[in-house]
Amino acid sequence: MKLLYFDDYRPGVLRDDMVVDISAEVQDIPHIDHRALINGLIARFDSYRERLEVFVAGAEGQPLSTVTLRAPIPLPRNIDCMAVNYMEDGTRDEPAPINGFHKSPSAIFGPEETMVLDDIPATVFEGEAELAVIIGKPASHVSADEAMDYVFGYTNFIDGSARGVGPANNVFFQVKSRDTFAPIGPYIVTADEIPDPQNLGVRLSVNGTVMQDFNTSDMAHKIARCIEWTSSIHALEPGDILATGTNHRGLNAFMDGDRVELEVEGLGCLGINIRDDLKRTWSRDTRLEHAEKGLEGPHTPQLTGKYAK
Repeated sequence: MKLLYFDDYRPGVLRDDMVVDISAEVQDIPHIDHRALINGLIARFDSYRERLEVFVAGAEGQPLSTVTLRAPIPLPRNIDCMAVNYMEDGTRDEPAPINGFHKSPSAIFGPEETMVLDDIPATVFEGEAELAVIIGKPASHVSADEAMDYVFGYTNFIDGSARGVGPANNVFFQVKSRDTFAPIGPYIVTADEIPDPQNLGVRLSVNGTVMQDFNTSDMAHKIARCIEWTSSIHALEPGDILATGTNHRGLNAFMDGDRVELEVEGLGCLGINIRDDLKRTWSRDTRLEHAEKGLEGPHTPQLTGKYAK
């Protein structure tokens, strides 16, 4: 099943290319803010699934092209992101120690919205293509053997990053948690529709050119281990997001006017736009291309605009 929010955050299900409004079927779920209704549905999904399947099969829908999709989970309690969690196409000799960071849930936005690059002296702005896991039930100190039982589904996730800001001992907060730096969507695909999440193609394009192209099979610490590790630090709740990391070799500078599209296999396409009021520019080189040219630093330097050196 593909769950989503549309228009004024009405809950829906995508059936082929039609959006079916399920508001009447789930209105009895306790919630204060209708943007949090999806969290309650996820927590109670076993009780609602059959009822929703019957309703959606017989209901009229609206063409997907006529609605405005919203972030499918606007108000997660937690966004946890894994750090350096890919083998980088075999260029790493061994996995990096398992590590992660917390990203502010207020950074979330949805399909066709705009990531805004702040007026700060970042060395580059990037967005990391990631498979995001949606937690389905309360999880604390879960073992890797049982971890996949706690997965509700999956969605596309772009981990926005403002590199080079903040003191060296506190980079993640300023780099990762800025407003609009967590686009997700276009919908949640329930776990039963993704037979093997450890074998999914991940492609991110900028203005129609593919920049990141890798497979989740290259993940250093698999999803089950990531859930085990994260849930050993703090409890996870239904609707929480666990972003599983990226292959850094294809990272590239995001710039004003860019059109970015992320497609994780089976999860649809998440399209967003980029706005930089300062109109700064960088080379289009990926991190891999930058390294192959023998140039200094992990990424291409800023070329023009405020803060260029």
